[in-house]
Amino acid sequence: MTVDADSEGQRLDNFLFRRLKGVPKTHVYRIIRSGEVRVNKGRAQADTRLANGDVLRLPPVRVSERSEPGARAAAPPREFAVLFEDDALLALDKPAGVAVHGGSGLSFGVIEQLRTARPASRFLELVHRLDRETSGILLVAKKRSALKNLQDQFRERETGKTYLALVEGAWPANKKVLDAPLAKFVLPGKSSGDEPGERRVRVVAKDHPDAMHAVTLVRVLATVRLEGGGNRADGAGPTHSLLAVTIKTGRTHQIRVHLASQGYPIAGDDKYGVFERNRTLQKLGLKRMFLHAWRLQFNHPLDHRRIALEAELPAELRGLLAPEVLAGLPGPSTSVPND
Repeated sequence: MTVDADSEGQRLDNFLFRRLKGVPKTHVYRIIRSGEVRVNKGRAQADTRLANGDVLRLPPVRVSERSEPGARAAAPPREFAVLFEDDALLALDKPAGVAVHGGSGLSFGVIEQLRTARPASRFLELVHRLDRETSGILLVAKKRSALKNLQDQFRERETGKTYLALVEGAWPANKKVLDAPLAKFVLPGKSSGDEPGERRVRVVAKDHPDAMHAVTLVRVLATVRLEGGGNRADGAGPTHSLLAVTIKTGRTHQIRVHLASQGYPIAGDDKYGVFERNRTLQKLGLKRMFLHAWRLQFNHPLDHRRIALEAELPAELRGLLAPEVLAGLPGPSTSVPND
């Protein structure tokens, strides 16, 4: 199987989903992880970006009866809050708790629901990803040319991506740059015959064979103390810090791992946080991870004008912060570390 020009820049998993219709996504991910899928004779990851002319080798795959067209229910149609839309792209305000795409045990995500809701749209592809429990700005391309242009901007660090994160403890104001390589790893299965466990990320030494360069910029916006329903900042309750976090590289779980590695896990993080503390936070009203893709800047893929978007904190996170904290958030014209 050879990749054509129209598929250039597409993720390997998305490419295979479209070519292997009827094959369960869990099986597609399994053959990728096992190394049975080869790109130009080499192993590849699910997020590998394909180029025109790449040659793929696939193992024999069989469509089960349950996976025959029509046997599996289509993703339910759903529209999401729109921050910006034109003929080239769509910017959504993704809610927490919704995956951006199906896979790893999920039948569907944002992109599948959006395609069902917009059957007349010939092309809808994710430009980037957000973790399932992260809310905020998500870009979807409506043209192949727009997809490639925007992905190039993300790859070349021409975008400005700033998140709002609430972390446990008083973040040191002078700790502004986190430059620590990251590496993916897989937790062991519960028994020797199990499928591999969850994929995770950790900070590693620069000479680690799987090290990926990762840089995160941090700015303290407020020190808050959650009390009762979380509507006070008057000195009662545990100390937390509201941070504006800008990523200069887009690694998996980058913000979560970088902040936790410094001893300040994101409030409500079920992978890199502390279970007992998360249970306490749930009693204070935090039912999800406090990480929100707040602001995004990029050049429009067609006319190259600079676009600056902002997604307001969702109600479930705003309710945890005192009015004076919310009022103190920088406005759209206020300088935050985006550049």
